[in-house]
Amino acid sequence: MKDMLCKFRNSPFVKKPFGGLNGNVLKILAVVFMTLDHTRVAVVDGNMWMNYIGRLSFPIFAFLISEGFIHTSNFKKYLLRLTAFAVISEIPFNVFCSSKTFFPQYQNVLFTFFLSVLALVLIDFAKKEPTLPKVAGAGLGTVIIVFLAEVLKVDYGGAGVVIVIAFYLFRKFPFAFLAQFITVFVVFILFYPGRPVFFKIQDLIFCIPVQSFALFSFIPIWLYNGKKGGGGKFLQYGTYGFYPVHIAILCVVRYLLKNIV
Repeated sequence: MKDMLCKFRNSPFVKKPFGGLNGNVLKILAVVFMTLDHTRVAVVDGNMWMNYIGRLSFPIFAFLISEGFIHTSNFKKYLLRLTAFAVISEIPFNVFCSSKTFFPQYQNVLFTFFLSVLALVLIDFAKKEPTLPKVAGAGLGTVIIVFLAEVLKVDYGGAGVVIVIAFYLFRKFPFAFLAQFITVFVVFILFYPGRPVFFKIQDLIFCIPVQSFALFSFIPIWLYNGKKGGGGKFLQYGTYGFYPVHIAILCVVRYLLKNIV
């Protein structure tokens, strides 16, 4: 019986079915997917394949945020870093979305991740001392944070926060990869589907939500080997810095194409 239990725990289907990509490779993949999508919006509108590939970026970033929280030695600095780059990114993001420097109807994704880490702090606090008051308080606080994400209109809203939480909560569960996949499926297909995508196979026409493509993000996520990878602080801060910089560059390119070329 003991041998069977050990085999089950070591089964590739219990936690992660594969392995091979470190965290920095996942970051680069997510950045590439995101950049393709943003480039389509700003410069080459109509190339919808770029949008479909871009759907893979958010779940990968959400997964990395949960892993970053787990491995950070100082969650206060982690929150401060997210806050700083979220604020830096907001004006480029506003211009990108609306051509205005002030656009309260939509906030950039780093604010989503900031709220997500706040929720993880509460959950982690309750996990360390799972008394009824602390668990109830963490649960209530998490619900408030998800609601706040909707009110503040951050990118992906409360759904985005829920996905980060799911990656964190299910990390050590048996069949964790399946629980995470189901969460993303339910959130994106039922609650945050995006626009419909139509395709035809012979005489049959099918319709799927555009966020369905996000499910393919689990291919690289399941290849994660649990290691951070090289690059150090340069790649760590470079990934954050790339977000506002690439948006600002795309805004400039869009302006030049519309007004000069």
